[in-house]
Amino acid sequence: SSHGLAQYRLDGMQLRAAALTNIARDHLDYHADERAYMYAKLRLFGEVLAPGGAAVLSREAEVFSEAESLSWARGQQIVSVGGRFGDLRLLSCEVAGERQHLRIGLGTREWEIDLALPGRFQAMNALMAAALVISCGEDPEDVFGVLPALVAVPGRLELVGKTSLGAPVFVDYAHTPDALRAVLETVRPHCRGRLHLVFGCGGDRDRGKRPMMGAVAQQLADEIYVTDDNPRSEQPETIRAAICAQCPSARDLDDRRGAIALAISEMGADDLLVIAGKGHETGQQFSDRTEPFDDRLVAADCLAAEAVKNADRGGAHEHS
Repeated sequence: SSHGLAQYRLDGMQLRAAALTNIARDHLDYHADERAYMYAKLRLFGEVLAPGGAAVLSREAEVFSEAESLSWARGQQIVSVGGRFGDLRLLSCEVAGERQHLRIGLGTREWEIDLALPGRFQAMNALMAAALVISCGEDPEDVFGVLPALVAVPGRLELVGKTSLGAPVFVDYAHTPDALRAVLETVRPHCRGRLHLVFGCGGDRDRGKRPMMGAVAQQLADEIYVTDDNPRSEQPETIRAAICAQCPSARDLDDRRGAIALAISEMGADDLLVIAGKGHETGQQFSDRTEPFDDRLVAADCLAAEAVKNADRGGAHEHS
């Protein structure tokens, strides 16, 4: 983590390889600014990873050039991923329901893989992980052979269920503007109808990202429900107002469970819902307490209630 790097907690580790996917605005409640955050992350290559180690770098990262320069200066083995000139490249990516079919290239060889994870960013993350393992000496054939068995990390674009009409509901940890944009752009090809979004921002954390996340939601989602997400010591309505300032079409809801239930109740057969911000977390933090709250369990409860309600409605029509 950037905290661990900034506090020199990784400096005694013997690393064979390290990877950089991207560096985007985050943890500015700890780091002085975005530049300080970037420098903390880049210590991984400039100081922690030893000469001769493998530096796996995404060519799509905005700081690729900076990381590449540090790695060259340290005498590390650079393995680039993505783009036209990467050592490992994503040649094509086709949506297949909630899966995707990938064509990837390594050197002059190509492979075709079915990945059970939706979204291009998940495909790129899988390739970054594959490059790490290959750079440590594993056979590419063996590595690519296990990619189809990958399953979603809990709370990371995790499909928690579908409505009675078949509309999917995903939970994701996206809590920064870049992460929210990536998730919404990822699921859009899987959504033939309206894209619903439930999200909020944490209290006592980076306040500058709140209007930025509101703007991303306004641009990329069709139905927006702004609600609470770990308000901690701040007034929840103040946080929501900062988001809604750049998201005028959003509904301002002070009950996260109610927001999730409302979104699910309004979904059509071709719609899709993303519940963003908390991901794998199992609590809602307030100034004086933490209450049990798991987006995945709450969504599952709401889906079950919606199914019962629709079944009862269908039964009533049959008897009428």
